[in-house]
Amino acid sequence: MRKQDSGFDYHRYHRLLREADSEDKRLALIELLIEEKARDQLAAQRASDRAAMTAHTIATVLRNGRNTAG
Repeated sequence: MRKQDSGFDYHRYHRLLREADSEDKRLALIELLIEEKARDQLAAQRASDRAAMTAHTIATVLRNGRNTAG
């Protein structure tokens, strides 16, 4: 039931829902949806952290440049 796709794939989830004809398959689908949402949130958090670190680095470089120029 697991397939590596990036982003929300409506057709894939619709097909998996149609195929979820047992309690085990329905639970596996729920777990997959939760796992993929968690992965998306982690990726967003990492991107945010990278942007914050870049901004901090730029601010530090600019601050140090002003301190040595005067």
